[in-house]
Amino acid sequence: MRLAAIDIGSNAARLLISEVTIDDTGNPQFNKLNLVRVPLRLGLDVFENKAISPMRSAMLLETMHAYRHLLNAYQVTKVRACATSAMRDAKNSAHLIQQVKEKTDILIEIISGDVEASMINQNHIAETLDNNHAYLYIDVGGGSTELTFFAEGRMKYRESFNIGTIRLLKNQVSENVWDEMKDHLRNNIKTNLPISAIGSGGNINKIFSLSKKKEGKPLSFQLIKDYYKELSSVSVAERIRLYNLREDRADVIVPALQIYANVMRWADINEIYVPKIGLADGIVKNLYEMNKPTLFD
Repeated sequence: MRLAAIDIGSNAARLLISEVTIDDTGNPQFNKLNLVRVPLRLGLDVFENKAISPMRSAMLLETMHAYRHLLNAYQVTKVRACATSAMRDAKNSAHLIQQVKEKTDILIEIISGDVEASMINQNHIAETLDNNHAYLYIDVGGGSTELTFFAEGRMKYRESFNIGTIRLLKNQVSENVWDEMKDHLRNNIKTNLPISAIGSGGNINKIFSLSKKKEGKPLSFQLIKDYYKELSSVSVAERIRLYNLREDRADVIVPALQIYANVMRWADINEIYVPKIGLADGIVKNLYEMNKPTLFD
């Protein structure tokens, strides 16, 4: 059975196509067949002008046409398309959603920050780790950062903040919003257990790749700070050349590191795991949970 997720973020749109099989113990196994990423950068328009420009609207439509062809080629059974911060804020998002539906038969659903965090948590990473620790999920996107705190085997806190990499690039994050995040962390992230972070998002995945760490090993808070200092000291062009970064990654990776470093500092966290999961993975798992009574009949 093939399921697909479309994640339309503030920086990029992703299509994840997965094959779902049931193992001998009756548990679902999610095998990634294809992952396509298109750097639409909707947030560059929205966070400054409150609307998606005609140029990026056309790019979105072309991308969704391409995704429709892939969905058909892979014979996907069910698809769910979710849009996050940029589409939440865009005053012309309803018109765009209607156009996409009419031309591709893909319905885009704008989800709240709380739902976005909940979808990411569908990956259940914290449940597979050491029970002697508490865990803070940190998902950094172009328009928002989602935080979810797990301790003693249950979720204790979840919040979304309008602090994202594209917003920071466009100088759209005030000190008040940073202070709000700091206060939330200090008031809600409380436990007698040591806390580890779980990071998701393309930027932390790239940092993990650059670090040459083994899979399953965490990055230290000091390493996050070191990369922030190192990368912010050179131009975007130099980041592309020296670190082999795409242009649409080279500019946002520094503000992403700023967000991860601040969250870890304020929550007194010394290490962050990077399991390479994100919203699209969570959407696929949620889609399975919503349809599993009938999918394999």
